[in-house]
Amino acid sequence: MTIPTLETNRVKLSPLSLDNYTELLQIAQEPNLIYYSPSKIDTPEDLKQYVQTALKGYADKTIIPFIIYDKQAEAYAGSTRFGLISWKDQLLHIGWTWIGHEFQGTGLNKHMKYVMLQYAFETLEFEKVEFRIDERNQKSRKAVEKLGATLEGVLRKDKLMKDGFRRSTCCYGILKEEWSDIKATVFKDL
Repeated sequence: MTIPTLETNRVKLSPLSLDNYTELLQIAQEPNLIYYSPSKIDTPEDLKQYVQTALKGYADKTIIPFIIYDKQAEAYAGSTRFGLISWKDQLLHIGWTWIGHEFQGTGLNKHMKYVMLQYAFETLEFEKVEFRIDERNQKSRKAVEKLGATLEGVLRKDKLMKDGFRRSTCCYGILKEEWSDIKATVFKDL
């Protein structure tokens, strides 16, 4: 399995690797960038470990990691991935997404999610895409709801955070049969 390059006129998602992750060092150090994530990326060592974990998942065929390039800003913006891939069940998660503060609210995320959903449903022909979000992260929850994802439930206190807090996780999903309507409405301007 080769990591694809996914792109629109606005965004380019390329394979994240040990050759390019250093493009993200400055963004990874932004305060509170991944406050709602159990991951740690704010030092060069932590970011390298984060990438190595993603690449191990890629070798195991459970993760496809990307580096995000904003074509409009002509700058690297962050990282995202397909994760928890179940080839048998034809299901994957989109997540582990973080983009620098200056890229948030610019429409970049919508372009990213469009190419990722399109690839999941139209190329891989998967049956379902899921998103898992910290219950407290209203910004990300609203963004996923705008994409047409359905809240399917809440896993109570299922994830231990860096600070010792036990978060509850909201589980959202989009089904293959919902994709054509979502593509024609939510993403019609792309």
